[in-house]
Amino acid sequence: MTTTSLTPGQKIARLALVALVPLVLIVLFLWVGGWLTPQRLTSDKLITVLQQSGGEHPGYRRNHAKGICVTGNFISNGNASAISRASVFSPGETPVTGRFALAGGNPAAPDYAVPVRSMALAFQLPDGEQWRTGMNAMPFFPISTVEDFYELQVATLPDPATGKPNPEKFKAFIAKHPQILPFLAWSKQYVPSSSWASDRFNGLNAFRFINRSGETHLVRWSMVPHASYQPITAEDKNNSNFLQTDLQQRLAQGPLKWDLLITVAHAEDDGSDAAKSWPADRQVINAGTLVLTHATAQAQGPCNDINYDPLILPDGIAASDDPLLNARSSAYAKSYNARTREQAGEHL
Repeated sequence: MTTTSLTPGQKIARLALVALVPLVLIVLFLWVGGWLTPQRLTSDKLITVLQQSGGEHPGYRRNHAKGICVTGNFISNGNASAISRASVFSPGETPVTGRFALAGGNPAAPDYAVPVRSMALAFQLPDGEQWRTGMNAMPFFPISTVEDFYELQVATLPDPATGKPNPEKFKAFIAKHPQILPFLAWSKQYVPSSSWASDRFNGLNAFRFINRSGETHLVRWSMVPHASYQPITAEDKNNSNFLQTDLQQRLAQGPLKWDLLITVAHAEDDGSDAAKSWPADRQVINAGTLVLTHATAQAQGPCNDINYDPLILPDGIAASDDPLLNARSSAYAKSYNARTREQAGEHL
């Protein structure tokens, strides 16, 4: 076997190629981090503005900081298996670790002071797969893009002089972003419930279901409670933790249940805009029932170390082109890394 020696020019070209690969990786890393484009919106900026709004609370999530862990099972009836091959939709039970929470970054916020509530779930599927989802007790998102969300957070930051948002800044935001008006109209008439158990939680972002034939369907989902709605009362406002108290009392009497409803889009429905609801006549599939049986304080609970990243998906579920999904995933990762470092520091 003979070998061909390289000319000096060929050697230089090869060395340059070897050096180029790590250089490209470094440039990509810097670009993603925002160092090459400081004006670009990054997950660090999102986390920073959320922390400015909710205050600094080391060891806690930067948003939805106050919460409680729950566990149970999802019992699939098999109805959704026609549009998704995900094993969670095959008939049977799937263990679930979840979390109820309040919007905002203050872990000491009174329950009655925060109207927007959330349910996050991690489904533990066979073969190590997971499906993680975060849902909110509102019908649609206030705005459509990550940049608009950032501007909204800036516009509603507390004024140092008053400790409250500056109304003129918020008016200016509304004038620039009239798409928020439907959300403001909803929030004006919305009366929060007296219990997490009676809240409907909606997955505001669209996703794609893929069935065994490779066909895709654009969908959104909701957890619809079996418990009947009761409005928040004056008595509830005497207990800053009334939601957690109520949840523990209800679970002591028996399981709490929600039906997982899958809404299937038509071809003309927009899956990229979480601020737009779909028409009420769309097909809705009841995929099964979530059954929660236990609740644990989050500091010692199984949900504390879970990052409810909406892009952790099993085979049969894929992301849509909604730009908020990647932003949520990136911001969740930043928040998770920060709080776990802070929690670890407490034990050094």
